[in-house]
Amino acid sequence: MRIATFNLESLDLPPRAARPIEARIDMLRPELERADADILCLQEVNGQRVPGEPLRVLAALDLLLEGTRYQSYSRSVTHHADDQRVVDVHNLVTLSCWPILSSRSICHEFIQPLRYRPVTAQPPNQDDEEIGFDRPALITEVATSDGRTLHVINCHLRAPLASNIAGQKQAPFVWNSISGWAEGFCISSIKRNAQALEIRLFVDQLLGVDRHADIIVTGDFNAEDNESPLRILVGAEQDTGNGALAASSMIVLDRGLPEDRRFSVVHQGRPQMLDHVLCSRALYGRFKEVQVYNEALSDEAVAYARVDRPTGSSHACVVAEFLM
Repeated sequence: MRIATFNLESLDLPPRAARPIEARIDMLRPELERADADILCLQEVNGQRVPGEPLRVLAALDLLLEGTRYQSYSRSVTHHADDQRVVDVHNLVTLSCWPILSSRSICHEFIQPLRYRPVTAQPPNQDDEEIGFDRPALITEVATSDGRTLHVINCHLRAPLASNIAGQKQAPFVWNSISGWAEGFCISSIKRNAQALEIRLFVDQLLGVDRHADIIVTGDFNAEDNESPLRILVGAEQDTGNGALAASSMIVLDRGLPEDRRFSVVHQGRPQMLDHVLCSRALYGRFKEVQVYNEALSDEAVAYARVDRPTGSSHACVVAEFLM
């Protein structure tokens, strides 16, 4: 069983996309074919308006998958609020060669939006504001060929970019004060950590029902494994201080990679492992290997500054293989 995660980076169609979809397909499809995944978790899949369709559809994704093994896979997609619509940007999609038993999105199901009053806003805020998640997590139950039920949690946590503070920005990446930037950065960290906590609470709910549940948590975490979101999700014995809880901790599978291969993004010359596959202890018993397809990665900061409308993704595809 091969499980892959890949951030496609705003897969879309013109006019919103800077490049034609054919150019993006030439770069992205070989990555998907190499992954040869039984379950494929994708991030940043944008929705499109097309003639004859009342709601947005995933037309760009359909074109990318056309002619591949994934074209016929079962599909689950995040939905916002209580409706079944895909949104314009950054949908999560999970594809499975096996039947999908159920699928749903969770967003503030366990953690209610926090109330906060920015202190650097100009003019000053008179009321608290909600700090909400940028997008939901996608929960998919898959009936694998060996008769097991696999719980797949596909997520894309908040990027470590400062959230907007009213009156504190001159341009998207230009701030009026260090204090304003610092507060915005703090709010983004709160969002990322709080959503990691919500996913951890859902994992604990699953383990409360079945302590031997097969669980995968995967996606773009925008964090390395020593940072708070991953520590929250893992729940390591050294953090809880309670050995009786160790069997409920999650395993970060890419920890087994050699240091010189362990990166899924390169930013300003620094290799970083931001995309992960985590699994439950029960599933870890069948873990075989993990790979990161990072040979063709370029520096995302350099590409943003110097490359005319990049066509690929600055993230590597990560694949974990398990015995059936």
